Amino acid sequence: MKLEGKVALVTGSGQGIGQAIAIRLAQDGADVIVDDRKVGESAQETADAIRKLGRRVHFFQGDLANNDDNRRMIAEGVQALGKIDILVNNAGVEKRADFWDITEADYDFVLNINLKGTFFATQDFVRHLLDTKRPGRIINISSVHEELPFPHFATYCASKGALKMLCRDLAVELGPYGITVNNIAPGAIQTPINTKLLNDPALLKALVTQIPLGRLGAPNDVSGLAAFLASDEAAYMTGSTFFVDGGLLWNYHEQ
Repeated sequence: MKLEGKVALVTGSGQGIGQAIAIRLAQDGADVIVDDRKVGESAQETADAIRKLGRRVHFFQGDLANNDDNRRMIAEGVQALGKIDILVNNAGVEKRADFWDITEADYDFVLNINLKGTFFATQDFVRHLLDTKRPGRIINISSVHEELPFPHFATYCASKGALKMLCRDLAVELGPYGITVNNIAPGAIQTPINTKLLNDPALLKALVTQIPLGRLGAPNDVSGLAAFLASDEAAYMTGSTFFVDGGLLWNYHEQ
């Protein structure tokens, strides 16, 4: 198993893409810290699946928008499993609103999790690696909307566009320490964040017709790439965004 002996932390791994990544990393041999905002049935399913694979698991409940929680997440993970080698910044939110109606509360809700939380969780992880003089892997779950405009979701696009540049900048700054940083940018994936889309046949059909591969993606379409980027096979890859979108980015236009 290519991740044998590694410890991974996956934020927002109670459901959707994060859950699929956490389980896939465990399948490849990693012990996993499962992070979620609440201890729910879905998060417990993630932990149970990892244990059934014979891997160690530690569950952390916290708010990524709270920096005290982020520091505690890294500290408790290290205490429980001895170290952390891989950080997958998966947790993310979105909020639909016309630009002229976006409130400061809306802005803070999205940016504090998607950007600020990711920024400082990564900082705490990097400090752990530097203190222990070890290399590491940082994988950010971005979005096609780090490149693709998404009207009525300005806060989401701003957060993902910033994540694109943060990835590039950190790849340069952290490279000398053997720390790689890459983004995965999913397109339309069947996850809870897309519940409204999945329940609206007209909207779903309109979107699928713009995806060259003719279907929405599944969480497992993303998790395999995450496992590769976490492994030594990707040791010379850093500062890049990898799109998992069925070709949507190059074929999309607003209806």
